[in-house]
Amino acid sequence: MLILGLETSCDETAAAVVADGAVIRSNIIASQAALHRRFGGVVPELASRKHVERLLPVLDDALRESGVGLEQIDAVAVTRGPGLVGALTVGVAAAKALAVARGLPLIAVNHLEGHIYAGFLAAPDLTFPLLALIVSGAHADLVRMRGHGRYEVLGRSRDDAAGEAFDKVARAMGLGYPGGPALDRLAEQGDPTAVLLPLPMADESLEFSFSGVKTAALRILRAGQGDARLQADLSAALRRVVVEVLVRKTLRAAHTLEADTIVVAGGVAANSLLRRQMALRCEEEGLRLVIPPPILCTDNAAMIAAAGYHRLILGERSPLTIGAESDLPLQ
Repeated sequence: MLILGLETSCDETAAAVVADGAVIRSNIIASQAALHRRFGGVVPELASRKHVERLLPVLDDALRESGVGLEQIDAVAVTRGPGLVGALTVGVAAAKALAVARGLPLIAVNHLEGHIYAGFLAAPDLTFPLLALIVSGAHADLVRMRGHGRYEVLGRSRDDAAGEAFDKVARAMGLGYPGGPALDRLAEQGDPTAVLLPLPMADESLEFSFSGVKTAALRILRAGQGDARLQADLSAALRRVVVEVLVRKTLRAAHTLEADTIVVAGGVAANSLLRRQMALRCEEEGLRLVIPPPILCTDNAAMIAAAGYHRLILGERSPLTIGAESDLPLQ
């Protein structure tokens, strides 16, 4: 069964064809990073306009690379939310048009659900129950997954997510956009113990809060007045404390729920220290860890197609009346 996936939740225009929810036939991503770099972050109106320009060419490329035509596609899956409402609307409108024109089932997918299914693309043999840590620019969520389409949110960020903390400190350092990957690279040159930062919300709960450590890092940065050595050390220290809390709370949840499989997904899952530390701790604890390759951690349409396949198998169809939702809960 071939699923066409469309993803336009933020600043990547993406289309993909996935077979049976597991085999990526194509996964085309057109990044807008160069467009938004001069502004230091995503400009929603510009992102929406660029999606309108790029979506059909990206769709054509995805079909061409997959070696199939629209007449061979069995369903269309699209990100409905959360994300930028204007950007989401472009993808949803295109998916509806394709569904009507070709008489195909339409499957609306939650963007966070898509990130979890990137784990299934990396490891199709995943079994339930499993624990997922979704970490991205706007989210830090711990989710128990009992089966396909069955989610329980155990904890989430109550203010800035981990990716937001990285991006905002990177922007203040002048590292450009996107800031998280640049801060990760700079941190490799620093001493993570040279700058003292508080552990963010290091309590016994499964909730996250990264606004305080972000503010502390910004204050130290301002006091250092652009010292290059300080920037490297501060990047390393910020990365260390954020990763420590993410790993600590994820393992606590795994032990509490007696889950032996952990999936880490979302853009921040590409962070090199998070990948190393999570792998080390899971090996020590005898837990199975699945972290998708970096190309599947950032926004892409293959993960949306994979999630859509499993919803289709469950008998779900989305009505043509659906609209984009900027704040869509995972359920």
